[in-house]
Amino acid sequence: MHHRARSLSRPSLAPFQRPALAWLMAAALGLAWPHPAPARPAADKSDKSERAEKPATEKSLGKETVRDDGAAEKGSGENLGMLRQRLAERLATRPDPAPAAARPEAKGEARAEGKGEPRADAKTTRHADAKGHGGEIHWAYDGEGGPERWGELKPEFRTCATGKRQSPIDIRDGIRVDLEKIQFDYQPSGFAVLDNGHTIQVNLAPGNSLQVMGRRYELLQFHFHRPSEERINGRQFDMVAHLVHKDPDGRLAVVAVLLERGRDQPLVQTVWNNLPLEKGEALAAPGQMDLNQLLPEDRAYYTYMGSLTTPPCSEGVLWMVMRQPVQLSANQLSIFGKLYPMNARPVQPGSGRLIKESQ
Repeated sequence: MHHRARSLSRPSLAPFQRPALAWLMAAALGLAWPHPAPARPAADKSDKSERAEKPATEKSLGKETVRDDGAAEKGSGENLGMLRQRLAERLATRPDPAPAAARPEAKGEARAEGKGEPRADAKTTRHADAKGHGGEIHWAYDGEGGPERWGELKPEFRTCATGKRQSPIDIRDGIRVDLEKIQFDYQPSGFAVLDNGHTIQVNLAPGNSLQVMGRRYELLQFHFHRPSEERINGRQFDMVAHLVHKDPDGRLAVVAVLLERGRDQPLVQTVWNNLPLEKGEALAAPGQMDLNQLLPEDRAYYTYMGSLTTPPCSEGVLWMVMRQPVQLSANQLSIFGKLYPMNARPVQPGSGRLIKESQ
């Protein structure tokens, strides 16, 4: 009985349990400890001093010390609590990971997306859209792309502003001479009608030409302007048709047929009958067209050297303006006016050019 009472009054760990408890505590601490261990902050100095003051009876195991004497029996709970507290303190003092914005890879991704250039803001985007595809201002007959600014829109349009032989002009003070007749060689031909965004244009099959001043010019196409671009002694007509020709050397010759209100014009009506529904798409028409129907009976004309009346305003163009206008009906005028109410370049300075007129 005495032996039993003494055992109950003094509980203790079995000899084989004491090393096992120490080993389990050190292993748990080693698994939870961060590797490699970060630098200890200044606040841990007190912790070091405490450990330095411990008696030499402590044996190092892993990264912490565990008592190897009988005190382990009494203080095992306190030691475990102390280890847990130290572990919590070390975890709390670990530096936070760098924010994503400061990571080199995040910067690299931003450069790859923006290619090192600032993004366009909404205002810039709206301005580019207003100018059209690629930021260009398209040439037109009014607004930002109007005739007074053609020469600024593109380098190849510069002649529109700097040229000295520009068209159209107000034809005045022509010298009446015995001009050679224009030898028209127009045949019934297939054709296609195109709305190119600036006018109605008719493309003709090869085989139509004219000869004048010893040169032969092949007819390429004709198109319309409302009102007429040319003026005769200050008079402007309702419309004009420009018949564009080219010789083998690439020189251009344009015949201008003035159009005024009157009776129906058969060839013009044929063109209107075959107007395409979409811009930019030439519509091949059935049947054929004879351009002789568009020419006036009187083939007298004015002639001078000028330019194209649309960009790039190339000069060196031979102009022949038929003196007698051709009639077309009010309805025919109205049809074109619904598509293009005004598509005429203003008259350009005469710049002392010689103008010749048939007798």
